[in-house]
Amino acid sequence: MHSFENTFPIWEKLTGAQREALTRHVTKRIVPKGTLLQSSAQDCMGLLLISQGQLRLFLVSEEGKEVTLYRLFERDICLFSASCMMPDIQFDIHIEAEKDCELWVIPTNVYKRLMEESAVAANYTNQLMASRFSEVMWLVEQVMWKSFDKRLAGFLLEESVLDDSEVLQITHEKIAAHLGTAREVVTRMLRYFQSEGLVELARGSITLTDRKRLEVLAE
Repeated sequence: MHSFENTFPIWEKLTGAQREALTRHVTKRIVPKGTLLQSSAQDCMGLLLISQGQLRLFLVSEEGKEVTLYRLFERDICLFSASCMMPDIQFDIHIEAEKDCELWVIPTNVYKRLMEESAVAANYTNQLMASRFSEVMWLVEQVMWKSFDKRLAGFLLEESVLDDSEVLQITHEKIAAHLGTAREVVTRMLRYFQSEGLVELARGSITLTDRKRLEVLAE
């Protein structure tokens, strides 16, 4: 695991006392892939700083349908794991480890105190919130205005970049959970992609066979 000092993005801009307060209270956590870290706004484990791995934040409808809001990667901070800092939040955000993760956990009260004392920390947190809000608004635009074939093509390309592979080890059900739709809808569109020579389907995997055409479709 990378040291906390080398992972926390604004470490160099904090005072010695602020650094000491953080290092005294942060804890390490090792989380295996597939772990559900949070399922309710009432959960308040503290801020999660990702040393290694990948987290997925998503919503679940009353019918049980999921939709991915965004993902977090190395050196990203997850604010919604400390949702008790934001009492106006009226919905439950679920947090899942998409890969094996090594995390630093910053207690909520320690981070709140840091924001009160440090304009740098407060500004950084506000920038994070604005960035996450922009990502959620981008998702809303995609869902509202973009056809499903374009969204699916974009998702497959994104997964290919994340996995650094043309062969994606992912189920139709998992894709549906990311995109907020039914598995049958995903299966129909993937079969259409296959008939057009864009992908090849196998049990539990999808191979991108015409990346350029997928990129054109996604755009």
